[in-house]
Amino acid sequence: MPVLSESVRAKSLLRSKLEKPNTYIKSRMPNIKVFSGTSHPDLAQRIVDRLGIDLGKVVTKKFSNLETCVEIGESVRGEDVYIVQSGSGEVNDNLMELLIMINACKIASASRVTAVIPCFPYARQDKKDKAGGETTPGSAPTTTYKNYEWKFRSRAPISAKLVANMLSVAGADHIITMDLHASQIQGFFDIPVDNLYAEPAVLKWIKENIPEWRNSIIVSPDAGGAKRVTSIADRLNVEFALIHKERKKANEVASMVLVGDVKDRVAILVDDMADTCGTICHAAEKLMEAGATKVYAILTHGIFSGPAISRINNACFEAVVVTNTIPQDGHMKECPKVRCIDVSMMFAEAVRRTHNGESVSYLFSNVPY
Repeated sequence: MPVLSESVRAKSLLRSKLEKPNTYIKSRMPNIKVFSGTSHPDLAQRIVDRLGIDLGKVVTKKFSNLETCVEIGESVRGEDVYIVQSGSGEVNDNLMELLIMINACKIASASRVTAVIPCFPYARQDKKDKAGGETTPGSAPTTTYKNYEWKFRSRAPISAKLVANMLSVAGADHIITMDLHASQIQGFFDIPVDNLYAEPAVLKWIKENIPEWRNSIIVSPDAGGAKRVTSIADRLNVEFALIHKERKKANEVASMVLVGDVKDRVAILVDDMADTCGTICHAAEKLMEAGATKVYAILTHGIFSGPAISRINNACFEAVVVTNTIPQDGHMKECPKVRCIDVSMMFAEAVRRTHNGESVSYLFSNVPY
C-alpha cells in the first residue's frame, strides 16, 4: 500500500474540514418566526396553528399624533421571519405598520423577512387607464371629454408599483400573496413574489356545496376575468360566459351585455374582488333576466365597503362566497348570504415550503390538507 506524503495528507485533511461545514450550512435552515399585524390576527393565528408554532410577540400602538409604533418583543437575529398583514380595513395605516415591522425585523438582523399579504393593497391602481370625468369623494363632478381622455390618463398614478418599491426598500426579501388583481404586479418587484391562487379551494367548495354544479355555467362579470373563469370552467368541465360592462364613473357601472347562454342553469359569478358590489349585483340581475335558475358569487377578496352589504341583502344571490384573506366575521353577521372559505392552510403550507426551501407550485392546483 503506497504511503501518502505529508503534503498530500495535509491537503486531504484540509479538504475534508472545508467540505464538512459546507454540507452542514447547506442542510441547516434558520429558525422560523411568524408575526401578525393588526389587520387580520385571526388568519395569522390559524396559520401558526397549522404550522404547530406560536405567534411571535409584537406590540403595535399609536402615539397621540397617530404615528404608528411597533416593538418586536423577541429576538429575530438569524431567524426566518414571516409577517402576516392584509391590505384591508384602514389600508394606509396597515400598510405603514407592515413597512415598519419589516424594517424593525431587518435592522434586528433577521436572516430573511417575508411579507405575507393575503390581499395586496392598491392592486387596482396598476396602470394608467383613468379616463376623464371620474371624481373623488367630495369633489365636484366633471364632464367626460372622450377626445381628451389621453390627458387624464397621463396623470394617473401606478400606485401598485409604488407599494412594491416601498416594501422592497423597507427590507422585504420575499412576498407571498393571493390572487393579485393583475398578475403583472409580480413584475413590479425585484424580489421573489409567490402569487397563490384561491382556485383550488373554490373548486372544492363548488363541488361540496352546489349539488347542481354539473349543470352550472361559470360567469365572469367583466372581460378582464375571462382567463380566470375559463380555467375554473375547464376544471369543472362546464361552459362559461362573460359580461361586458362600461363604466362612466369609478364604482359605477353604466351598461352590461351578457355573452353566453345561461338559461335553465346555475350561474356562478367568479371574480377576484368585490368592493361596493355594484358590478356583481347588476350582473346577478342580468343573469336572472336571462333565465338562470340560481346565482352564486364567488370572490377571493370580499372588501364590502360602503353600501355593499345592503346591496347583497337586496340582491337575488343564493350565496356570496368569499375567502378569509380579509376579516369576514362582521360581514357574515350583517348578511346571512355571505359565506367564507378558509384559505389559511394554503398560506401555512406556502410558509412551510418556503422555509424548507421546497417548491410552492403544488399549491397552484391543489388544496393542502
